[in-house]
Amino acid sequence: MMSVTPEHPAQTGGRNNPRIRRNKCVMNISKVFLYAEIQVAVPFQDVDWQAINVAMKRESGLKSKTWLSGINTHTVGGFYEFDSLENARSYAEGYLAEAAKQLGGSLSVRLFDGDVTADANRGMNSPYYG
Repeated sequence: MMSVTPEHPAQTGGRNNPRIRRNKCVMNISKVFLYAEIQVAVPFQDVDWQAINVAMKRESGLKSKTWLSGINTHTVGGFYEFDSLENARSYAEGYLAEAAKQLGGSLSVRLFDGDVTADANRGMNSPYYG
């Protein structure tokens, strides 16, 4: 799991400057799910998702994204699938951190091991497990 927290809020005008803390162990995971949410109030109809989708498709290891929009909050987020922990972390530290900075919002990120839960997900007919 990783978390994004402010390094020095006073230096960033109160906004979060993302820094990701990592677990000490190195894992070789082939299916990683990433949940991300940017704390901003942007109605989804105002999001240029077509252009964002084009840019995100260039990111290494990104297999899919499910867009999320907060009910009554208009936070913007997503549920992503990556082919490795390294690519998921790189995406969070790079693309997502920059998006949060541009929007002036704080970023919440969580990573999940999709390999360890494979059998349980197949038992529930998850679309992420064929």
